[in-house]
Amino acid sequence: MTVPFRFGYKASAEQFAPRELLDYAVGAEENGFDSVFLSDHLQPWMHDGGHAPAALPWLGSVGEATKKVLLGTSVLTPTFRYHPGVIAQAFGTLGAMYPGRMILGVGTGEALNEVTLGQTWPDPPERFQRMKEAILLIRELWREERVTYEGTYYSTKDATIYDRPEQEVPIYIGASGPAATRLAGRMADGWITTSGKAAELYTDKLLPAFDEGIEKGGRDRNDVDRMLEVKVSLRPDRSAALENTRFWAPLALKPEEKMGVDDPQEMQRLAEALPIERAASRFIVSDDPDEHISRIQHYLDLGFTHLVFHDPGHDQADFLELYGREVLPKLRGLVA
Repeated sequence: MTVPFRFGYKASAEQFAPRELLDYAVGAEENGFDSVFLSDHLQPWMHDGGHAPAALPWLGSVGEATKKVLLGTSVLTPTFRYHPGVIAQAFGTLGAMYPGRMILGVGTGEALNEVTLGQTWPDPPERFQRMKEAILLIRELWREERVTYEGTYYSTKDATIYDRPEQEVPIYIGASGPAATRLAGRMADGWITTSGKAAELYTDKLLPAFDEGIEKGGRDRNDVDRMLEVKVSLRPDRSAALENTRFWAPLALKPEEKMGVDDPQEMQRLAEALPIERAASRFIVSDDPDEHISRIQHYLDLGFTHLVFHDPGHDQADFLELYGREVLPKLRGLVA
């Protein structure tokens, strides 16, 4: 099976209240987007004007409000706030209610969303191993009737997920480094990463790591979805497109600048100190749809099969209509 090309919408859970965000998800389907993904954060990066709707109830609501669009997390952390068994049950239910439409995207997490609840924040190697073990346990709970599991970090005793779909929910791994990307290639149904970083990161590190994982897993590369969150800001007025990126300035902070920050007010302070040019550095900012298409083509050429567009503005309805009319049809023509 070769994965199809898809073009999705990133629902900005850190920026909009849950009902408003639901309306945008419906608008994405109406404007021709194939998928809707959202993060599952306990806290936003920006305190003022920030939001953090819970992904699990929101996905259920959006499943009812839409008809065919794929829905998923990008990403949820099934290792600290949630026991993997809870996520196996939740996505078993979602998959049973909306068969073939749910995707469980997972990652190793951020201190901002875990430390607040009294969790100890371990070093990256432990977070990686926790994620790997969580995936193995979730799949075992979906595939076996009664599961007694004794792992390094998690355990179950005679556990059964009673409601689960006939078609197992795909698990995607979110990764921005070689180790997790390699794991995605070896064992996940999809790999999620983000745009706007140095070109060498993709060509010299991430894509080779993904292919190494594919080889180690004895798999066909074309069977694994390669999803990229593409940061875009398109408006008829370029200055407005640039200004819209300000709310998402935390994306431009370097890992060492935000590592271990667990307070949205402190994250906001760091982000607000950045000039607008740096705040916008991760985004394709332009008033020209053809420029967007040309720069997006680069990611298609790298081999990504599922592009999920994240627009930073508060006027999301305008973005969905504009991208659905001016950009998506031409992108579909490129991959036809």
